[in-house]
Amino acid sequence: MEFQGLPEGCIASILSRTTPADVCRFSVVSKIFRSAAESDAVWKRFLPSDYHSIISQSPSPLNYPSKKELYLALSDRPIVIDQGKKSFQLEKKSGKKCYMLAARALSIIWGDTEQYWNWTTDPNSRFPEVAELRDVCWLEIRGVLNTLVLSPNTQYAAYLVFKMIDARGFHNRPVELSVNVFGGHGSTKIVCLDPNEELPHRRVEGLQRPNARSDGWLEIEMGEFFNTGLDDEVQMSVVETKGGNWKSGLFIEGIEVKPKEEN
Repeated sequence: MEFQGLPEGCIASILSRTTPADVCRFSVVSKIFRSAAESDAVWKRFLPSDYHSIISQSPSPLNYPSKKELYLALSDRPIVIDQGKKSFQLEKKSGKKCYMLAARALSIIWGDTEQYWNWTTDPNSRFPEVAELRDVCWLEIRGVLNTLVLSPNTQYAAYLVFKMIDARGFHNRPVELSVNVFGGHGSTKIVCLDPNEELPHRRVEGLQRPNARSDGWLEIEMGEFFNTGLDDEVQMSVVETKGGNWKSGLFIEGIEVKPKEEN
């Protein structure tokens, strides 16, 4: 019996055991494959089992006529949840979960002291507020995320998402980034947050620097971890307390946790 001679429901069942990227490729094989590839039975398998509770937290209703359209909407752009403190998105190719902790969800030393930090808006931010560094010499930002909300058996990386406007105190200054899973694997790295590589001092020469994102922000990888699916916490931090120099002009959107791209 030829594969294309199978009933549409059987083909849909087979497709649902592949990946979203595979389904899109198979949809061009024939009319019956295209019809099976559009079915809710296929795309419901690619949505996370708790997607109802996730999208119910969005202030804007997500009403789509099909599961495929809902999947594509969640993978094309993030939705803000948890009263503006997190965002959620699906990785388009795999359907893996991605979260960003907003600046308001992070622990920022002196974050509520106007002399040191200011809470403001940014037209390029997905969140209602971002944190603007006014003037500190002690930079310490920490975030925590329970790994149960992430996709199991997945290699993840955490990224600091930020921008610099008339920044001071970061040029040629190393910053410590760390990612640790409570009771498990941890990593620490020294980076330079200043994207400007002109005339680097030897203390930051060769250090990792941020990359520009398509949404107008910068990002730098903080570290990676493997999510087993057990009930753990991933702890992430940004620290610069040794230089003693005053710093300003850093805008924090948040810390994003997303599947690590395969090379």
